[in-house]
Amino acid sequence: MRISLLLLLFFSTLASAAPVTLQGKFTQGGLIFGKTTPGARVTHDGEPVPVSPRGDFIIGFNRNAPEQSELVIDLPDGDKEVRKLQIAQRSYRIQRIDGLPERKVTPREEDQKRIRSDREAVKKARARQDQRIDFLQGFAWPAQGRISGVYGSQRILNGKPKWPHYGVDIAGPVGKPVRAPADGIVTLAHPDMFYSGATLIMDHGHGLSSTFLHLHKILVKEGQKVKKGQIVAEMGASGRVTGPHLDWRMNLRGKRLDPQLLADPMISEKAENTK
Repeated sequence: MRISLLLLLFFSTLASAAPVTLQGKFTQGGLIFGKTTPGARVTHDGEPVPVSPRGDFIIGFNRNAPEQSELVIDLPDGDKEVRKLQIAQRSYRIQRIDGLPERKVTPREEDQKRIRSDREAVKKARARQDQRIDFLQGFAWPAQGRISGVYGSQRILNGKPKWPHYGVDIAGPVGKPVRAPADGIVTLAHPDMFYSGATLIMDHGHGLSSTFLHLHKILVKEGQKVKKGQIVAEMGASGRVTGPHLDWRMNLRGKRLDPQLLADPMISEKAENTK
């Protein structure tokens, strides 16, 4: 009986000490997929992290994330695991774009109210957090084409430095299909924002969202569930642009991530046209 009790205690200890697994790119703009013991509590750099009933969670790193990040896992049995994560630092491209209408570079006073309204709508759409784990499917490119703009680059518009670019730009013709990169729920379908034109946001669970800017047409409605690969919009040239393209962005609970680090390799245009 004593041996049986000791064996039970030994295997219970092993179960409670199940390793925490982390997969992804530990770099600025990266997203990490985590797995821990069901019922554990996770904190990342002092902020609580949603954990699914199965123990799944995700964390991410901003464009300017410092070299070290801290992950704390409080296990159901009272044990605690602390991990110091080393984050690779990146160099970013500087882009100069001239010839834009001055109103789009320096908005007039009468435009500011509209800009503030747009920002509040986007903030609300990205605030959704629930237990869905659509992100576990992985992500595919929403469109195929030449990469014309990259994450983290800073744009100098008409000679004036602006905020860094937080998406990846895919060049293509107006009307080209835009597909859902993963399952999700549409949280914003706005026909015309001041900067981003027709704008679509979909939530993938745990506060992770995809945003598509400068669209020609949005083919889904707010509240609609979409499936990975489903056509949800058409590429366009609305808002502040110099030509037709898709600007794809990803946000995780206020952190701006690099979609190019998450997407599968580009397929050929020929393969895209056969779908």
